[in-house]
Amino acid sequence: MSQKVALVTGSSRGLGREIAIQLAEKGYDIVVNYARSKKGALETAEQVEKLGRKVFVVRANVGDVDKIKSMFEQIKEEFGRLDVLVSNAASGVLRPVMELEESHWDWTMNINSKALLFCAQEAAKLMDKGGRIVSISSLGSIRYLDNYTTVGVSKAAVEALTRYLAVELAPRDIIVNAVSGGAIDTDALKHFPNREELLEDARSKTPAGRMVEIDDLVKSVMFLVSDDSSMIRGQTIIVDGGRSLLV
Repeated sequence: MSQKVALVTGSSRGLGREIAIQLAEKGYDIVVNYARSKKGALETAEQVEKLGRKVFVVRANVGDVDKIKSMFEQIKEEFGRLDVLVSNAASGVLRPVMELEESHWDWTMNINSKALLFCAQEAAKLMDKGGRIVSISSLGSIRYLDNYTTVGVSKAAVEALTRYLAVELAPRDIIVNAVSGGAIDTDALKHFPNREELLEDARSKTPAGRMVEIDDLVKSVMFLVSDDSSMIRGQTIIVDGGRSLLV
């Protein structure tokens, strides 16, 4: 019961998987959450187990509040506690404004925004001795990106919610922040119709001289779950090599 536990939503691949592995390396037991790719989730779990940490795999679509509550009931039964929540799972419909339908809006907002609120509520109940919540955002929350309306708006909501959670959960000693990243060449980016344009923009216009890589975001998440960041509250840390500073 004394072993610290971390839940990373959407940790069957990409950024979520790397965050889960890094947390395991830091000594956390891990809850791997997935919605579709059981194979990917089990691959993440295998890597966590190789590090000598306990792992628990849970299937749950975090856009569904009932599924969220069921997931946390299972976590409570398995571990009895939670110390870190990384709200990473994301989805979205990539279309111009005039082509969006209500179902596109609801799908994206549920998985990207509503999930953070209700996962945070349930996580807080298991964080008896304080904890950390880190949400994952993106630059589309603060600047225009083609076809990105639903995701950009949902991520803006994530950043606003991060601020509200930080204030209201502070008396429980739960620290809440967000990490926002520039374009990263992951599987998720393959769904963008203008993927190559985004990658070329990141390569050529990032002041730091290179694209942001997954490890850059992972390191920022690790900092925010550490004691070194205890006085950073409700902030969105932008990790983009300076790209958002330019037109």
